[in-house]
Amino acid sequence: MDASNDAATQPAADRSADIGNAGIVIVGGGLAALKAIEELRSLDYAGPITLVADEKHLPYERPVLSKGYLLGSEPRDSAFTHDQQWYADNRVEMFLGDPAVTVDRAAHKITTRSGREVSYDKLLLATGSQPRTLPLDGADAPNVYTLRNVDDADRIDATITELAEAGRPLVIIGGGWIGLEVASAARQRNVDVTVLEALQKPLMTVLGTQVAQVFADLHTEHGVHLVTGAKVSGIETDAGRATAVTTADGTRYDAGAIVVGIGAAPRTALASDAGLDVDHGVLTDGSLQTSDPDVFAAGDIAEVDHPLLGGRVRVEHWAWANDTGPVAARAMLGRDAVVDFLPFFFTDQYDLGMEYIGYLPPGSQPEVDLRGDVAGRNFRAYWIVDGAVVAGMHVNDWDNGIDPIKEVVLSRDPAKIN
Repeated sequence: MDASNDAATQPAADRSADIGNAGIVIVGGGLAALKAIEELRSLDYAGPITLVADEKHLPYERPVLSKGYLLGSEPRDSAFTHDQQWYADNRVEMFLGDPAVTVDRAAHKITTRSGREVSYDKLLLATGSQPRTLPLDGADAPNVYTLRNVDDADRIDATITELAEAGRPLVIIGGGWIGLEVASAARQRNVDVTVLEALQKPLMTVLGTQVAQVFADLHTEHGVHLVTGAKVSGIETDAGRATAVTTADGTRYDAGAIVVGIGAAPRTALASDAGLDVDHGVLTDGSLQTSDPDVFAAGDIAEVDHPLLGGRVRVEHWAWANDTGPVAARAMLGRDAVVDFLPFFFTDQYDLGMEYIGYLPPGSQPEVDLRGDVAGRNFRAYWIVDGAVVAGMHVNDWDNGIDPIKEVVLSRDPAKIN
């Protein structure tokens, strides 16, 4: 980080004076942006706040999209925390459906796709991630979907209804969290589902072989045709619509629709083009300040020098956006602010509920310590790397929950596992 700028070296109590008439501009309309706005106003920041976002929708929370909404147990509107009036009452100027395309750091302004110029004193980048797509002919067919936003969820929800009524199958490419949650929702709505996963087990790189098998068994028992070690080689189309997926071994899987869930990539182009330090994400210090002392990053794009974990961390889950947004808000106001919390995520699939806390470094080879009834899907798991507990989770252990697991992970001491 460049600490040569005066603003970066002023005492925290004085830096709020750096926010002048232009105020704070937030680029991105997701949860990190929303939580930053809430925090700014809760701290009695009275200056201008401007939100610039690609989507035309008000900010919302994404977990409901792949869980309750697709399952039919939660309404679409439950994703939206605040209505338009709340933003008006909190004096937030909003430019929705008009994303920022350039950042002029010297002039302290952004330019949007429509040509609008917006000046800032402090800038928060919270541009999120975009789904990865398949480089195959037919991948752009209208019945091939990814799931990232409300509009995606609307289309998939309608498609699941159509497939159930017509008795047509859904093929899901990718057995990660999104793929398995969509599979769970579709099966519970009586759709025939095939999941094609390139690895030998779904979620294997995240959870390891033993815990990944729990999820594989869960879906198989609920009627999902789970195909592992599957290398997708083609998408067949007829009259412009996808009709089947083929794999490298020559197998053909009939498809009324396809959902692609092969991961997401952080939207870092805006930051990179502006000359900010970028690696796997936008590089920040522990307070989410980038290489420019007037620019901060939060949510999926922030690659944080994490003071608690002792290295760079980038996370794409709901809780990370929920928790980093307020940290960025406090830091922009010159308050004490640091990312001193552990990454957390959860999933709900059929009758399985899971909570996970901690961080497993990519490429590590952990020992996994399992406690409880694994076969009955009521257990705890701990990931140990070089003698230190780095992450833990529970499956359906609601009597104890995540708090005792969090204590073990914070201690890093395997002797405290029980």
